[in-house]
Amino acid sequence: MSEFSLTLHNNQTATPNLTNLPPLSLYIHIPWCVRKCPYCDFNSHQLKQELDERAYISALLTDLEAELPYFWGRTVHTVFIGGGTPSLLSAASLEQLLSGIRARINLQPAAEITLEANPGTFERQRFAGYAAAGINRLSIGVQSFADDKLATLGRIHSRDDALRAIEVGLSLFPKVNIDLMYALPGQTLMQAKEDIQTALATGVQHISAYQLTLEPNTPFAHTPPPQLPDEDYLADIEEVVHSALKQAGFIHYETSAFARSHQQCQHNLNYWQFGDYIGIGAGAHGKISSAQSIVRTTRSRHPKDYIQSMQQQPQRSISRQSVAAGDLPFEFMLNVLRLTDGVPSAWFNERTGLPLSVIQQAISEAVKRGLLDANPFYLRPTTLGRSFLNDLLALFLKA
Repeated sequence: MSEFSLTLHNNQTATPNLTNLPPLSLYIHIPWCVRKCPYCDFNSHQLKQELDERAYISALLTDLEAELPYFWGRTVHTVFIGGGTPSLLSAASLEQLLSGIRARINLQPAAEITLEANPGTFERQRFAGYAAAGINRLSIGVQSFADDKLATLGRIHSRDDALRAIEVGLSLFPKVNIDLMYALPGQTLMQAKEDIQTALATGVQHISAYQLTLEPNTPFAHTPPPQLPDEDYLADIEEVVHSALKQAGFIHYETSAFARSHQQCQHNLNYWQFGDYIGIGAGAHGKISSAQSIVRTTRSRHPKDYIQSMQQQPQRSISRQSVAAGDLPFEFMLNVLRLTDGVPSAWFNERTGLPLSVIQQAISEAVKRGLLDANPFYLRPTTLGRSFLNDLLALFLKA
C-alpha cells in the first residue's frame, strides 16, 4: 500500500479534486409489480389496490425539483425508468412524467430513454402510447421461454406472452433488450441453449444474460428451489450461453450484457463508467459529483412513505452522504472492471478526483497475476480477470 493511500484511508477529511464532471443520467423508480418474484431483491411492492398514478407522478417531479440545485446547468444524457414494473403505468401518466422532466431539466434531444416492461402487462395501444411519449428503448423481462421455468420463477407471463411482447416491442421501438436468466432450477444445457436460440431468433439486438442468484432476504434465499446446478455445471451452462451469443455476432461488452454493434445500453454504460446519475422515486439512489465531493443520495423505500415525504418535506427526506475519499478507488474499480474493454486510465483521476498513484501498487499486482491488461493507458480486465473478477476487485479493496 502506498504512503499516499495510507494517508487517504486514515484521513477522512481528504477531498477529491474533479476538474471535469462526468456525464449525467436520470433513473426513475416505479416500485409496484403485479406479483413479487421469489428471487427479486429490488425495492418492489405487490400492487394490492388501484395505483394512484397522479400522486406518484407528482411526487417524482417534486423529487426532481428538490435535486435541481445539485446539478443545475448540466445536461442529462439518458433516462431509465425501472422497477418494479413501470409498464403498469398508463401511457397518459408516462407522457405527463416525461413532459414534466423535459420542462425541468436540460435533457439532450437525442437522449436514450428506456422503459422496463413485463411481458404479462403488454397491450399494443398502451405501448404505442409509450413510444409516442418519447420512450425509444424497451427492456423486456423475459427471464425464460420455458413455461415450467417461468412458473418456478414466479413470473406472471408465458412463453407466448414473451414472444408477443418482443414482436410488439420491435415494431414500436428502435431499441429492444430482453433479460434472460440461466442456471435455473433443473435447467439442462440443451434448455439453456434453446432459451438463447429463441431469443436470437426474435431479432433483438441486445440481450442481458445473467445467472440466477439467491439474494439475501428473498424467498429463494430462505427456501432454495430444488435442482440448482453446482459450480461445474453452472460453468458449463454459462459457456453454452456465452458461446451462442458470440457466434451470433453479439459483443460481450459487460459482465452480463451482450449487444450487436451500436446497440449497447448507454444508460448502464454511464453507471459502469462511474458517471453521475440522479435517482428519483421510492428507494432510488443517486450519485452526483461536484468539484470537491461525490455525494450519494437515498430516499424512503416504501411508496406510501415516499409520497408523503415529497408532499411535506422533500429536501429533508432525501439523505445525502459524501463518499469518503478512501472508498472511491474501490467504488470506481467495482464498476469499470465489469466492462470488457475497461476504461482509459486517465478516467480514474477525472472521475474520482484522486491521482492514479493511489492504486498503482494494486494495478501492478493485478498485472503480475494476469488479471489486468498490462497496457498502462487502460484499466482493462484480461480474460482471466473477467473469469475471476472478485479476486481482481479484492486487490483494489486493499488499495
